[in-house]
Amino acid sequence: MTATPATLPLPAPVAPKLLFVVTEDWYFRSHRLPLAQAAQAAGYEVHVATRIGRDGERIRQAGFVLHPLPFSRSPRRPWRDAATLVALIRLYRRLAPAAVHHVALKPVVLGSLAALVASPPLVVNALTGLGFVFASDSAGARALRVPVRALLRVLLRRPNAVTVLQNSDDLALLRSAGLVDPDRTVVVRGSGVDLALFAPAMATPGPPVIVCAARMLRDKGIVEFVEAARMLRRRAVDARCVLVGGPDPENPASLSEAELRAWDTAGVIEWWGVRDDMPAVFAQCQIACLPSYREGLPKVLLEAAAAGLPLVGADVPGCREIVRAGENGCLVPPRDPGALADALATLVGDAALRRRYGARSRELAADFSLARVNAATLAVYERFGRRAGTPR
Repeated sequence: MTATPATLPLPAPVAPKLLFVVTEDWYFRSHRLPLAQAAQAAGYEVHVATRIGRDGERIRQAGFVLHPLPFSRSPRRPWRDAATLVALIRLYRRLAPAAVHHVALKPVVLGSLAALVASPPLVVNALTGLGFVFASDSAGARALRVPVRALLRVLLRRPNAVTVLQNSDDLALLRSAGLVDPDRTVVVRGSGVDLALFAPAMATPGPPVIVCAARMLRDKGIVEFVEAARMLRRRAVDARCVLVGGPDPENPASLSEAELRAWDTAGVIEWWGVRDDMPAVFAQCQIACLPSYREGLPKVLLEAAAAGLPLVGADVPGCREIVRAGENGCLVPPRDPGALADALATLVGDAALRRRYGARSRELAADFSLARVNAATLAVYERFGRRAGTPR
C-alpha cells in the first residue's frame, strides 16, 4: 500500500547551529559551559571553536562539537592572528552556523572579520571587559588602541551584529565613542554564578584570610594587593593574604612565577596557585578582594558574593556592578595600595561588619544567577536572530 502525500512523515526540524568562538578551552569551560548547555536544551546544536588544551575532552563530553583553532592571545604575534583568521573563514563557510558568539576582544575582532567574508546570519560580539588594549597604560597598549577602535567602529555596527556588554560603564564608553549601534547593543551582567555550588560556609578559626583570586596580571591589581599585604604586616594586622591563580605568559601584563614564589617565600603573601575548587577556597576565607584596573563583571567576585563573603574592589567599571560600598563591601581607588590596606584592615578588625556585608553579598548574588544570565543571553539569540532570519 502506497502512502498518500497526506500521510507521509514530516522531516525532523533541523537544529540551528550555534558556534562559540573563544581563545582558550579552559575559559569556555569556566565562563560559558552553562550557557552552552542552556542553548543546547533550547534546541541549538552547539559547536565550540577554541585552542584546545586541558579541557578539550570535558567540552566534548558535555555533548558539544569541538573545533581546534590556532589562537594566540598575545598582541605581539600578528602572523598567528592571520592564520587564525583564515581558519575561522574556512570554519564559518564549512559549518554555516545560524549564529556565532564571539567571546572577548580578540575573538570579536578576528571572528567579525571572518564574518565579513562568510556572512553568518547572526554575529554576537560579547566584550567581557575591554582587556589589555584598553586597561593598560603601556606604550604597546596605547599603540594598539587607535587601530582597534577603528576596527570595532566598523565591525560592531554591521547589520547582522549585536554587541553584548557586561556593565553600563562599558556601554557608555562605546556609545560615546560611536563604536556601537545603540539599537543593537545589550547589557547582560556577567556570565552568571551557580548559587547552589557557591554557598556560605561555617566560619573557620584563626586569623581572617583575605583572598585575591585572578590571573596573575598587573592589570588585576596584584602588585597593589601585595603592597597592601606588606602594609598590613607593618601595622601588625592579624590576617593572612592569599593569591589564587597562575601567571598568563601570553598576556603582556603577566607576572612571572619567580615573582610570585619570591613573595610567598618572603611571607608577604601565600600563593596557592591555580585552583579548580573555588567553593572550597572561599570556604576557608573571610574576605574577597579584587583591586583590578578595569573589568567586564568579575566572575570571581560574583562567586565570592554567592559564598557570603564581604568584598573589597577597586572603584572601576565591572567591580562596581557587584561591590556596593557600605552595603556588601568597600570600593577603593584603583592603583592605591594604601587605601586598599585601610579597607582590608577595617574588615579584619570588625567581625560583625564582615557578617553583615557577607549576608548582603549573598542576597545580591541572586541577581546574577546562572538562570537569569543564561535566559538573558538566549533572549538575545531569539530577538536578534529572528531579525536576521535565523531559523528557529
